[in-house]
Amino acid sequence: MRRIYLAGPMTGLPELNFPAFHAEAARLRALGFDVVNPAEINPEPNACWRACMKADIRELVTCDTIALLPNWSKSRGAKLEHHIACELGIIRVNAEDIRERAREAVPA
Repeated sequence: MRRIYLAGPMTGLPELNFPAFHAEAARLRALGFDVVNPAEINPEPNACWRACMKADIRELVTCDTIALLPNWSKSRGAKLEHHIACELGIIRVNAEDIRERAREAVPA
C-alpha cells in the first residue's frame, strides 16, 4: 500500500467535508503515504459533480488502495469509487484503520 485515494461524502455537507479530507490526507502523508485527495483535485465548491467524478476517477485508477472515510456508503460518488476499486482489485480499507508507516520499497 503506497498510493492511497481518499473517498468519502462531500455533497450536502458543510464546506463539502473538505476539512475531513484535508485532515486525513495530512495524517496519511505524515505516515509516509502518497495520497490522492479529491478535495485537492477539485477545490472549486461549485464545480459540476460529473466533471469532478471524471477527474477523480482518473486519479483513483492510479492508486493501489482506496481509503474510505466515515459515512462513505451514504455518498453517491464514494459508492461509485468503491465499486470501481472492487472491480479493478484495488485494496479497500477504512481510512481510520491505517496506522502504520508506509514501508519503503526494497530494491531487488
